Amino acid sequence: MKRHSSKLFKTNSFGEPTVVFCGISGHKFIASNEEKVFLAWRPHSMQKLFRSSYQKAASQATIPRADAVQIYRAPGFLKPEALVRYIETMDTLVQEHLKLHWDGKSTVEVYHLAQLLVMTLSARFFTGLEDNHGRTERFTELMNIITSGLHTVTLSFPGTTFYRAMKAADAMRMEVLLLIKEKKAAMSSGVQMHDIMSFMLFNADPTCRFVPENEVADKIMGLIAGGIHSPSMATSYLIKYLGENPEICDKVRTEQLEIAGSKQSGEALNWDDIQKMKYSWGVALEVMRLVPPLQGTFREVITDFTYEGYTIPEGWKVYWSASSTNKISEYFPAPEEFDPTRFENSKAPPAYSNIPFGSGP
Repeated sequence: MKRHSSKLFKTNSFGEPTVVFCGISGHKFIASNEEKVFLAWRPHSMQKLFRSSYQKAASQATIPRADAVQIYRAPGFLKPEALVRYIETMDTLVQEHLKLHWDGKSTVEVYHLAQLLVMTLSARFFTGLEDNHGRTERFTELMNIITSGLHTVTLSFPGTTFYRAMKAADAMRMEVLLLIKEKKAAMSSGVQMHDIMSFMLFNADPTCRFVPENEVADKIMGLIAGGIHSPSMATSYLIKYLGENPEICDKVRTEQLEIAGSKQSGEALNWDDIQKMKYSWGVALEVMRLVPPLQGTFREVITDFTYEGYTIPEGWKVYWSASSTNKISEYFPAPEEFDPTRFENSKAPPAYSNIPFGSGP
């Protein structure tokens, strides 16, 4: 931005002509024109990592609208209101994770454990996997290798990051296909399951086609890969900043204890409890402002459009620099300071100035 423009500039990324969008106006324009002007686009490394043998001949870099519709029309799985239903189970899983991996430990490897927790939650809600710590550890190990190759040059020979990522993707696909086989056997015997994988396996897509198992495996892998790094990173830095700021940590602890004190013994959290965590959420937002879990994301232009006096043609790629506004003093006074109170209602920053996870894949 300092070298080129604070709004947009042209470059080349992964061999593709690319326009980089920056600033609040750019954030708003892209978020407001999803599926009208833009579709999500995967770099070539992602295309190869998540392309099953059934898809090689006809795979597209852009994410088909039918795929997105299939998941979103599933019974509320990825809609915001679904979070309300998930909270109790999430609370239970987090408590179990803390007791197993944190309680009584003098030293913990925070980032790895954050990844393990996110994987536990993802595996539960995406695939229905329960109480299988060994499998969750294996998924975490493989996905950590896969994500290291998401934005690399696609040189696939022994010793390269991408080669290791491809091997891990093959192994992960086999693990997911085995899980699919087990799920089909269980459901054929009358076991009821309610998760994204089950829905994709037993419900036709909008074109009335049942999705082959290899494609289901790739979609599940893509969902997990898209959701493991960012929350794991945010959680790790949250622990770091709380450790470095004891006064802020005490305020978070007080807020959490007040909520815990209002609950019966063994009673799980609910949506109303989450709504009371205003200071804690401000801390999380400030952590993600200072250390963005997502630097940006790619889109493909599906129709010519004009922005800021420039015409951007169909087929070009757009890189949305989602973190480009995080430290602009006009929106965040003293931007290098850690100040959770800047997100309080009376002085909240403007819309689209802090969007830690962008607006989707």
